[in-house]
Amino acid sequence: MKQLFRVFCLAGLGFAASAAVPALADAIYTGFFSNEAISGYDAVAYFTEGGPVEGSDEFSMEYKGAVWKFASQEHLDQFRAEPEAYAPQYGGYCAWAMAEGDTASTEPELWTIHDGKLYLNYSRRINARWKEKMLEYIEQADRHWAELEPTLETD
Repeated sequence: MKQLFRVFCLAGLGFAASAAVPALADAIYTGFFSNEAISGYDAVAYFTEGGPVEGSDEFSMEYKGAVWKFASQEHLDQFRAEPEAYAPQYGGYCAWAMAEGDTASTEPELWTIHDGKLYLNYSRRINARWKEKMLEYIEQADRHWAELEPTLETD
């Protein structure tokens, strides 16, 4: 009986220790059932069209293990030339969550461009909160992303 108790205790300790280790995440947020960055929206359009525009399979490429779609050949060419200039910050994970040291999904319609960088968020409430203290959150998120990014998978 003591032996069985020890086995359960050791198993419990192993589970508790594994819960403290963050699960492997992808370098680019694509959701659970897709491999499309920004849910298939055109990253360049946020800068050139002033908001989200759905991309097309016709104008797509792979970058950091995800499929990126664009509304036009011109946008695809712009992204291909400078992906870091157009890709959302923090791999497209929720910017506010990253400021909190976590990752979360995003909605393409909930976005902000600040200082030439695209930030996406999870919900309207979170997006409003993000805008209230954006500079502070960016500083925090940048710190957390610098620690997290090297651990992410890029398949």
